[in-house]
Amino acid sequence: MTVFTNFLRSLLLTIIFSFVAPMLLVGGGLLLLSLSSHFPGLQELTETIAIQIRHFLATFGSGTPLRGLFVISLTCTFVGALFDMYVYYRCQILRVGS
Repeated sequence: MTVFTNFLRSLLLTIIFSFVAPMLLVGGGLLLLSLSSHFPGLQELTETIAIQIRHFLATFGSGTPLRGLFVISLTCTFVGALFDMYVYYRCQILRVGS
């Protein structure tokens, strides 16, 4: 029973971190661009980059950047959960084989 609870704990943490990581990465990037736009001469460049990021997110979100960010985060969550289950499976196979 303890192995199953360890697996569920690991899977839950993987799901949470895999969902939050893309949000923090994109949000941090947009925040950094917003802060760097206050420097003289960088305003046009950072605005252009931020607009391109929003267009990229809108592509995945049917026109809405926030929905695109959720789609990318959910995809990363799914891939992270699959990878965690694969690692658990491989660990069980290697434990039985040795």
